Amino acid sequence: MSLEKKLEKIRSPKLQNQKEVSLTLFPQVPAADELKTAIVLSAVEDTLKEQQHDQIPTAYFAALLALLNQAIASPNGVGNTDLASSVIYLLDIVIEHVSAGLLRSKFAQILASIAPVLTSEHATASLLRSSIGCLDHLLVAQDSAAWSLPHTQTSPRRAIAGLLTLTSDQRPKVRKRAQDAITHILQNPPPTPSLDHPAADMCAETALRTLSNALAVSSTPKRKIRDSIQEHNQPGLIHALQLVKSIASASGGWPSKKIEPLCEILMRVSKSNNEYLTMAAFDVFEAIFQGMADQLASSKLPKLTEAVIELKPSQNDSQLLPPWIAVVSRGYDVSAQIDPEGTFHKLPEVFGKVSEYMSSASHEIRVSASECLISFLVNCIPDSVVADPSILDEKTLEKVARSAEDLLNVRFQAAWMEVFNVEAAFFDALRWRANPLARGIVTTIGELRSSDSFNGKKEADVVLGKAVQSMGPAAVLEILPLNLVRSQKRQPGRAWMLPLLRDNVINTHLAHFKTEFVPLSEAMYQRVMDHGESKKTMEVKIFETIVHQTWALFPGYSNLPLDLVQAFDQDFAELLSNLLYSQPELRPDICRGLQTLVESNQEILKVVAEEDELLLRSRITKSNAQKSLDHLAAFAGNLLAVLFNVYSQTLPQFQGYILQCINVYLSITQENELLETFARVTEMLENALNETNTQPPPAEQKSQEHPPNQMPPTTHTLMDLLITLSIYLPLPTFTQLFRLTSHILPLSTDPQLQKKAYKLIPRLATSTNGALALRNRNQDLQSLLISSAATASAPTRRDRLLALATTVDHLPNSDLHFIPSVLSEAVIATKEVNEKARSAAFDLLVLMGRKMETGGTIDQSKIPHMDAGASTAEASLEEFFTMVSAGLVGETPHMVSASITALTRILYEFHQQLPKNVIEDLVSTLTLFLTSNNREIVRSCLGFTKVIIVSVPTEIVQPRLEVLVPGLLEWSKEHKSRFRAKVKHIVERMIRRFGLQEVERWCPEDGKKLVQNIRKTKERKKRRKTEAAVEGAEEGAEVDAEKKRGRKGRFESEYEEAIYGSEDDEDSVVSSDDDNRAPKRKRSNRNDATPGKGTYITELPDDEPLDLLSAHALSHISTSRPVQFKARSKMKAKVDSDGKLVFGNGDGRAAADVDGDKMALDSREEPGDGTLKGGINAYVEAIRGRDAVQRGRDGRLKFSNKRIKGGDEMDVDDEEAGASRKEKSGKGVLGIAKRVGMNGTSRGEKADRGGRGEVGNGNVRKKFDPKIQRKGLGVQKVRGGRIGKTRSGMR
Repeated sequence: MSLEKKLEKIRSPKLQNQKEVSLTLFPQVPAADELKTAIVLSAVEDTLKEQQHDQIPTAYFAALLALLNQAIASPNGVGNTDLASSVIYLLDIVIEHVSAGLLRSKFAQILASIAPVLTSEHATASLLRSSIGCLDHLLVAQDSAAWSLPHTQTSPRRAIAGLLTLTSDQRPKVRKRAQDAITHILQNPPPTPSLDHPAADMCAETALRTLSNALAVSSTPKRKIRDSIQEHNQPGLIHALQLVKSIASASGGWPSKKIEPLCEILMRVSKSNNEYLTMAAFDVFEAIFQGMADQLASSKLPKLTEAVIELKPSQNDSQLLPPWIAVVSRGYDVSAQIDPEGTFHKLPEVFGKVSEYMSSASHEIRVSASECLISFLVNCIPDSVVADPSILDEKTLEKVARSAEDLLNVRFQAAWMEVFNVEAAFFDALRWRANPLARGIVTTIGELRSSDSFNGKKEADVVLGKAVQSMGPAAVLEILPLNLVRSQKRQPGRAWMLPLLRDNVINTHLAHFKTEFVPLSEAMYQRVMDHGESKKTMEVKIFETIVHQTWALFPGYSNLPLDLVQAFDQDFAELLSNLLYSQPELRPDICRGLQTLVESNQEILKVVAEEDELLLRSRITKSNAQKSLDHLAAFAGNLLAVLFNVYSQTLPQFQGYILQCINVYLSITQENELLETFARVTEMLENALNETNTQPPPAEQKSQEHPPNQMPPTTHTLMDLLITLSIYLPLPTFTQLFRLTSHILPLSTDPQLQKKAYKLIPRLATSTNGALALRNRNQDLQSLLISSAATASAPTRRDRLLALATTVDHLPNSDLHFIPSVLSEAVIATKEVNEKARSAAFDLLVLMGRKMETGGTIDQSKIPHMDAGASTAEASLEEFFTMVSAGLVGETPHMVSASITALTRILYEFHQQLPKNVIEDLVSTLTLFLTSNNREIVRSCLGFTKVIIVSVPTEIVQPRLEVLVPGLLEWSKEHKSRFRAKVKHIVERMIRRFGLQEVERWCPEDGKKLVQNIRKTKERKKRRKTEAAVEGAEEGAEVDAEKKRGRKGRFESEYEEAIYGSEDDEDSVVSSDDDNRAPKRKRSNRNDATPGKGTYITELPDDEPLDLLSAHALSHISTSRPVQFKARSKMKAKVDSDGKLVFGNGDGRAAADVDGDKMALDSREEPGDGTLKGGINAYVEAIRGRDAVQRGRDGRLKFSNKRIKGGDEMDVDDEEAGASRKEKSGKGVLGIAKRVGMNGTSRGEKADRGGRGEVGNGNVRKKFDPKIQRKGLGVQKVRGGRIGKTRSGMR
């Protein structure tokens, strides 16, 4: 930023007004200082104008310097602190733009002016920061002669000594500014032959002394002294480390003479138990190595590396060894970047030293050592060594390979899991150079893997897989043969290697597959054939499995083979063709292998990389890849003929991979062969269509779907091949292609064939020639789609919409009459049952809107059912909304509902582009449909209402609340189609956007209850959230995270989330009266497995204590709170005035009935009573009763929620599950829940007898009790709803 822009920010009148207000109200805030700075700047500029000086940096500098001398003119230090703060602040801004020569000439004067500020005890942080900035630029401008002066004189060394003192200041901003100044000064040394800055030694010595003193105090052996001052000196130690890091991060890096003592101190710091100190020490090492990554400072790196190596800790120092190993790893990483060859030649020595720590008893040391070795292999072996090694490089690789092989020695057995990771990295680093260097490693690991007692087979498989990728399967199988056909003596069979080879074979020789695995497959298949048609034994099944596993290797061998031109010959192609015909179970692997042959070479041609990089990565150049594709193209014609025949003989559910293979080989087929193939396919398709048309239609055709095990008609197969072939055809062939399509689209007797024809149009749009043909023949395509609308069957709806979308996308601006011609079809499709068809309809409407938005002409005379003399209209977004709005006057509710849904979607998409008056008219029109009596129309209108509340500006919606709120609340009493839940959610969004008072203002009296419920629910959520935060913030965070995860991905588009989404979809509507009675249960967290947290002990009978040493103690310990059931109280006997028992009431009723404790005698034919007839009745009731589970047309489970008068169950709405209702006032008394028996008589249960009520604290709490729910199969009859005796606290 220029000086003028910086000063302009200070002069800004807008900022000055804010600062004046701040100065008036809060004189202590920084804005007051900025206002004073602006006043000083104005005074300086006025002085310059009076003296007729130009406002240049030098003039500002001279004026501010003179003003600074006046501000500090005091024998006790700084005289006018406010003036000095403003002047030094401006001087810090100006000094950066002053010439270095002027700063050198005025060095003594400026330093004398700033020194009192730096040494003053009462200087503020802002004043010190500005002074440090001035001193920073002043010292950067000094030359080598000034830096050679001793610090006893007024020299830069004396100034930087004071600056180093401020690097340990207790104020963070002052300390940070001083450290940044030190770094900036050291990064800009004066021109000298030396690599280091003249003050680097001085800064390093000061930093080392500060760090040593802080470390000595921190590690004082006397406990009392350490405890009292440790907390104070730990920050001091961190500040000293920050200073060291600031010096080390300079361009010259840490001075060479101070490297050894620094490394020693840093290693001592790394040994601390304080993780922050350890991290700070590592940051210093990182800064040192990062600074030495520069070529100028690279000469210091060997000395630093040697110093670190010499600090090698003891063998079992688990505290210091891991950080030391990490530092060594990072040092060699930087060294490999600067000197790759030199570092590589040192690799065997350091690799052997670090390998010794793999035998340590400490797991941390072994892990650190293994990670360090992996870092060596990844970073210290240059690509040039792998690509073209010299004799010296090969010897170095042999030494490293020998060290890696030694890691598999018995003395490293405890670290074999870590060793396997190192060996895997070794194979990745050496790639194909691992053969023959790593043959010993493969041999040892193969022997371990073959042992039944070895436990690390999974890790060994990873290493062997890396060996297969690097050395190739031929080298690995030479060391570890399969031994499946010709087994050798004392050599076990290794069939377990076949899956290993399948997952890791890549970029190898295809000829090895022909010579090794094709004979193996033939031998195993011959053994299967020798078995004949008799029942398969286990041995025969094993042979079949080996055949399948053998050909599963073919895709891997086909991935960038090195010898494709030589290995893929006519004999091998004939072998593959015969297998495709004769063995259907091998077709997936063979087709995938043939496909990989082409695709892997095509990927090489697409990669943007140098030839050397391609050779290093895959040993194949682009020219080799092109030769391979040309070679395969010579076989493409014959292979396509075979694949076509196989495709026609395969069931539809297994045709996918064959079609993909055909598609790939069509991409490399020559044009003349493509034309011949196209001619044959079209001729066969025309003949098949003619045969189909000549056949008489069946008398009854219930469905066009073919059975899954029946071959599809020939026309379907040929149409699939034609669709696949279409994007590779030249332009002259599209005339015949469109002619075929025009014959197929009107065929309503074959919906599947019609569906495939519609798929052809979007397929063409994916190619260049196809897109050009769609533009050239767009008018013919429009006529074809419009004329075929009447014959389009229901299964083709989605594909027809996609074809319409493709046509609209390629429409010229002069043919926009096609949009109103098919608009009604798109609108009606928004009500389709098929979700994909609905999505396609919505996308088509949006595409139409975007096309109309670009402008153009609409010739209305070309629209079907319009007059020939109709005028031409201009296309626009407003015109498109007018077209869609025409459906609101439709004759059927379905059309009106579809029009509202369509308007909702396009309004959500284009509400920002529409004029305000159009949105207002649309909102005022559609909100009137809330008063409709048709539920389908109102359902769509509810979606529109939600969209306008979410998306439309408030100034448009708020005036309509007078109509919206009463209209919505009128449907809040409707339970069908989830109307109540939808209305509730919309009202919640209203309250969230417009406020509770504004909604209540227009709320009718009968709807205020819902608004009050929403308010209470919101308050209850806040209260529970607060309680959860108090009880445990972690649990609340996990619950919130779970909610977020649950909401993620629920909807495929923002529009669907705006329509259907809700933060409270799963919340139940709890009435205000039942709010206090609803039991509060804390949600359990299944992921919370913290020991001792939420653990409960179930009480034993008679209050006996639990014996924790007992074998049954675990059964009485639970992680969830046990529910304690009320003990069943004994019935009080009915007695008369004389104390005699009374068994009846004289009218035939039981005494318990008079007492309100009626026990109805159950009929023996009641469902579930144990009798045969009762069992049959229970089964019939379970599948046909009113509570039976049913499935809707979308396959979802549905439960009946119809209320039966006097029913024994509470009516719970499906959309507001869990919401409690008030019990109707009836004949029962408090605590008695009414039921209706099988004979229609009323039965009651007391709350204190295990029923549904519990009297406590003046409220009735409803409890869930499975005993009083509907009895299903297997539920034992319980009389009177009583609960059997159980132990307290146990379910």
